[in-house]
Amino acid sequence: MTSRKTIVDQAITFQNPPRIPLWFVNADQTAGDAMVYHLSLDREDGSGDNEWGYHLEKLDDGTMGHPTVPHLRDWQSAENFTRPLVRETDRMARLPVFLDQCEDRYRLASLDLSGFTVYTLLRGFENSMMDFLVEPERFAWLMELIVEFECDMIALVARRGFHGIHFADDWGTQHGLMISPSLWRKLFKPYYRRQFARAHELGLHTWFHCCGNFAEIAADFHEIGVDVLNISQPNVVDLPPLAARLKGKQCFLMPISYQTVSISGTVAEIYAEAQRLYDLLGTPTGGFIGYVEEYGCMGMSAENYVACADAFRRLICRAPAKK
Repeated sequence: MTSRKTIVDQAITFQNPPRIPLWFVNADQTAGDAMVYHLSLDREDGSGDNEWGYHLEKLDDGTMGHPTVPHLRDWQSAENFTRPLVRETDRMARLPVFLDQCEDRYRLASLDLSGFTVYTLLRGFENSMMDFLVEPERFAWLMELIVEFECDMIALVARRGFHGIHFADDWGTQHGLMISPSLWRKLFKPYYRRQFARAHELGLHTWFHCCGNFAEIAADFHEIGVDVLNISQPNVVDLPPLAARLKGKQCFLMPISYQTVSISGTVAEIYAEAQRLYDLLGTPTGGFIGYVEEYGCMGMSAENYVACADAFRRLICRAPAKK
């Protein structure tokens, strides 16, 4: 039988997987073909803050929490700021158990939150937007620290036997990008290009998660080396034009929308949405991975959670039917 890791590889590289692979993101990971290992650590001082120093206020709704006070509210507070240490022993402490559970599945290491998202948590969102134009040298200095750290994580997971590295850096609002495409390409595209190239040099696939409508730069991510592109909110993205540019070239990681269909839809509507996404973005030779996330905190029923997984399992690697 084809290993589950091989099926994921075949989907990413358009090498005729026998079925659509699945990734169960936050629950029931052993039900899928890939498992994720989280790299982020808390600070060593016992404060409970992230190792970068930012704080996420936890709520009772099961979500990751929300930022409160920026860690670097002004540049004076950044004078003695340093990036986190690699802390390989601490970071890899759970790896033996993870590998036992993983068996023949694809091993994905996640930075959890990365890139500009980390920057905004350090500086605050408003400050971050101002930094581009008002403090370009300091912006570059802090982004370089973040990118250097993430490149160290890429090297760490490569030597520890992972198959891919997962970035999570949101660029879209419900309606479009947070900044202009031209500014994004000037300031951020070179950093990502460097990171993705480093991952490829070390034999890793690159997986990139982005919330919101980032269609204007989706082709840029493909150009600079994203192997698996997670359109995390397909309900706010005009998919047909994007598919016209990237179908058959880019592997997509797709959920049933956790703002709309997976929450309020019927089982039949969930099945239909999975088919729609596959027909738009998948091909008989690969390029499509199903993304299953438990979202009870947003009102997803147990029935709909099961239906999301079943919807992807029902898909057949075939060309869409002609109308």
